[in-house]
Amino acid sequence: MEGEHEIDGLRFWDGDPTVRLLDADDANQAMLLERCEPGSDLRELPEPRQDEVIAVLLRRLWQRPLGEHPFQSLSDMIRSWRQETMTHRASWSDKGLVEAGLQLLEELSRNSKDEDQVLLATDLHAGNVLRAQREPWLVIDPKPFVGDRSYDATQHLFNRESRLRVDPLGTIGEFAGVLDVSVERVLHWMFARSAAEPRDEWNDESLELARTLERLV
Repeated sequence: MEGEHEIDGLRFWDGDPTVRLLDADDANQAMLLERCEPGSDLRELPEPRQDEVIAVLLRRLWQRPLGEHPFQSLSDMIRSWRQETMTHRASWSDKGLVEAGLQLLEELSRNSKDEDQVLLATDLHAGNVLRAQREPWLVIDPKPFVGDRSYDATQHLFNRESRLRVDPLGTIGEFAGVLDVSVERVLHWMFARSAAEPRDEWNDESLELARTLERLV
């Protein structure tokens, strides 16, 4: 379900700061997209510079859809995740940790401030930002949902796993500060996702980051 409204999202953002949608067959989820040249991704830059670019792009993406719109809420995605995670309950290696994550996911998706309800990319990381000619960097592959802007910090941070393990609060706090969002909410989203979002394996290794973050929430 995460990619169901990608076409609608690209229409909404209309190239600011995403690739432009030139044509689409909505029924078949087929898209003709602006070409990014040279098309190399943001991972070619040092990590601190990646943080800066991602932050600028996220702040541009965060707009409020007005009137009727096709987008689902972030709470809809969280509800789907919760159902999928619950089907693997027998495989959880730490039931208490996963249950705490599930509870926090639900709470966070319900209690964000109204002014923080914007259209999110939800999957923005350095691999989904390409070098282009129209602008230095363009976003690809958005998975749009309306919800708490603090959530949108998480995907990029998950790609900073080595930094998270060494200095989790510093890494999260620095990026949240650049984005001007709540450090506490980003930390809570990070813990909840690392503890309870769907995955292929539910062993101790897959929950290692959640245990690190649990001590901070």
